[in-house]
Amino acid sequence: MISELVDIIIQGGFIEPRDVACLNIFDSSMGVDTRLLDLFNGANIIREHFKGRYIDLCSIVNAKSGGCSEDCAYCAQSSISLADIEHYPLKDSETILKAAKDAAQNGARRFCIVTGGRKPSERDIERIAEILPQIITLGLKPCATLGLLNKAELKRLKDAGLHRFHHNIESSERFFPNVCTTHSYQDKIKTIIAAKEVGLSICCGGIFGIGESWQDRIDMAFALRDIGVDSIPINFLTPISGTPLGIRETLYPVEALKVIALFRFILPKIEIRVCGGRMATLNDFNAFIFMAGADGLLIGNYLTTIGRAPQHDIRYIKQLGFTI
Repeated sequence: MISELVDIIIQGGFIEPRDVACLNIFDSSMGVDTRLLDLFNGANIIREHFKGRYIDLCSIVNAKSGGCSEDCAYCAQSSISLADIEHYPLKDSETILKAAKDAAQNGARRFCIVTGGRKPSERDIERIAEILPQIITLGLKPCATLGLLNKAELKRLKDAGLHRFHHNIESSERFFPNVCTTHSYQDKIKTIIAAKEVGLSICCGGIFGIGESWQDRIDMAFALRDIGVDSIPINFLTPISGTPLGIRETLYPVEALKVIALFRFILPKIEIRVCGGRMATLNDFNAFIFMAGADGLLIGNYLTTIGRAPQHDIRYIKQLGFTI
């Protein structure tokens, strides 16, 4: 049945919620068996058909850290977090541009400025806008993760050269109140719609392993299809001591790979990039993310946790026969 779904997708069709049961993702077994290999093979065929053998790399800078008013349960920067992290205001342009230059040298095509908090001040938005043209001169496509901006603020950034706005919905609408209570799922949708209306590309995904069900993951994937996003960052929880989710265990690697494959089947033409929590969750299975359907990767460090040296990722990407 998986092969039949693959044929439908390759021919330009889409699967519907009723078809998801055929993917065998609900099987609680964490071992590798024929059904799992069929799932990954199908996801790999779909990725290669629509995305070829190209892997899109991005990198981020944590440009403003700590002091957030929001209570996101997974985040070390949230208002309820007791995690020991750095707190600092918006970094100066030289520091941000140095990070951008490093990203470009490491093969990244996109560079994202990330600020903690509900949203930056008007002054900080203006400072970020002034940096964007300089990022473009490095050959990078500038992205930003800046919270709940309004349409006028987003247009200012678009006019300054911002290519893509990143704003995650985190999970399904049903599960979202378990993630955050200081803003709503609809607040996020409103921000995403505003970003689309000013002509920005949209990067929108979420985080997995926070207690959500498979149904939440499925609902989230179809919601992203309805929204019409361009890129989906898939993050896996890294439990951080001092946060409400700090005592959770990471997902099993096979379950994490199933998540990637699920999203490739539901959103066959969209960029699917694996981001935060990749190494902590996948460990020795890290190289399987492309076989499971991913075509993008966040390289370098994350916001408050350490990634790994980009050259290691670049080496295994090339060894697998992909082009960056």
